[in-house]
Amino acid sequence: MSDAPVRMYTTPYCPYCINAKRLLDRDGIAYVDYDVSRDHALRAEMVAETGHRTVPIIFVEDAFVGGYTELVALRKAGGLDGLSS
Repeated sequence: MSDAPVRMYTTPYCPYCINAKRLLDRDGIAYVDYDVSRDHALRAEMVAETGHRTVPIIFVEDAFVGGYTELVALRKAGGLDGLSS
Protein backbone atom coordinates (compact mmCIF):
# COMPACT_ATOMS: atom_id res chain seq x y z
CA MET A 1 0.00 0.00 0.00
CA SER A 2 1.15 3.54 -0.71
CA ASP A 3 1.96 6.25 1.82
CA ALA A 4 -0.30 8.65 -0.08
CA PRO A 5 -3.13 9.93 2.12
CA VAL A 6 -5.75 9.65 -0.64
CA ARG A 7 -6.84 6.61 -2.61
CA MET A 8 -9.20 6.97 -5.57
CA TYR A 9 -10.96 4.64 -7.96
CA THR A 10 -11.47 6.44 -11.26
CA THR A 11 -11.85 6.20 -15.00
CA PRO A 12 -9.91 8.41 -17.44
CA TYR A 13 -13.06 9.79 -19.12
CA CYS A 14 -15.04 10.74 -16.00
CA PRO A 15 -15.19 14.54 -15.57
CA TYR A 16 -15.68 14.25 -11.80
CA CYS A 17 -12.59 12.04 -11.58
CA ILE A 18 -10.57 14.56 -13.56
CA ASN A 19 -11.75 17.39 -11.31
CA ALA A 20 -10.94 15.42 -8.15
CA LYS A 21 -7.39 14.85 -9.41
CA ARG A 22 -7.05 18.55 -10.30
CA LEU A 23 -8.22 19.59 -6.84
CA LEU A 24 -5.72 17.29 -5.13
CA ASP A 25 -2.91 18.29 -7.51
CA ARG A 26 -3.65 21.98 -6.92
CA ASP A 27 -3.48 21.44 -3.15
CA GLY A 28 -0.32 19.32 -3.41
CA ILE A 29 -1.99 16.26 -1.89
CA ALA A 30 -0.55 12.90 -2.93
CA TYR A 31 -2.97 10.23 -4.10
CA VAL A 32 -3.02 6.78 -5.59
CA ASP A 33 -5.29 6.42 -8.60
CA TYR A 34 -6.79 3.05 -9.44
CA ASP A 35 -8.22 3.02 -12.97
CA VAL A 36 -11.25 0.70 -12.97
CA SER A 37 -12.23 1.36 -16.59
CA ARG A 38 -10.83 -1.94 -17.85
CA ASP A 39 -10.19 -3.84 -14.64
CA HIS A 40 -13.44 -5.61 -13.80
CA ALA A 41 -11.97 -7.37 -10.76
CA LEU A 42 -10.79 -4.06 -9.29
CA ARG A 43 -14.18 -2.47 -9.96
CA ALA A 44 -15.83 -5.43 -8.21
CA GLU A 45 -13.53 -4.88 -5.21
CA MET A 46 -14.50 -1.19 -5.19
CA VAL A 47 -18.21 -2.05 -5.20
CA ALA A 48 -17.76 -4.69 -2.50
CA GLU A 49 -15.85 -2.24 -0.29
CA THR A 50 -18.20 0.73 -0.71
CA GLY A 51 -21.49 -0.46 -2.16
CA HIS A 52 -21.12 2.21 -4.86
CA ARG A 53 -20.75 1.58 -8.58
CA THR A 54 -20.01 5.10 -9.80
CA VAL A 55 -16.65 6.86 -9.83
CA PRO A 56 -14.81 8.56 -8.40
CA ILE A 57 -14.69 6.64 -5.16
CA ILE A 58 -12.42 8.50 -2.76
CA PHE A 59 -10.80 7.49 0.51
CA VAL A 60 -8.86 9.90 2.71
CA GLU A 61 -6.54 8.21 5.19
CA ASP A 62 -8.46 4.95 4.62
CA ALA A 63 -11.83 6.54 5.48
CA PHE A 64 -14.43 6.42 2.71
CA VAL A 65 -15.32 10.00 1.77
CA GLY A 66 -17.59 9.47 -1.23
CA GLY A 67 -17.21 11.13 -4.60
CA TYR A 68 -16.10 14.48 -5.95
CA THR A 69 -18.88 16.51 -4.31
CA GLU A 70 -18.01 15.06 -0.90
CA LEU A 71 -14.30 15.73 -1.50
CA VAL A 72 -15.04 19.39 -2.23
CA ALA A 73 -17.18 19.65 0.93
CA LEU A 74 -14.43 18.02 2.99
CA ARG A 75 -11.89 20.47 1.59
CA LYS A 76 -14.12 23.45 2.40
CA ALA A 77 -14.54 22.14 5.95
CA GLY A 78 -10.76 21.91 6.36
CA GLY A 79 -10.71 18.14 6.29
CA LEU A 80 -7.79 18.05 3.85
CA ASP A 81 -5.63 20.49 5.81
CA GLY A 82 -2.27 19.05 6.70
CA LEU A 83 -2.29 16.40 3.94
CA SER A 84 -0.15 18.28 1.43
CA SER A 85 3.43 17.22 0.99
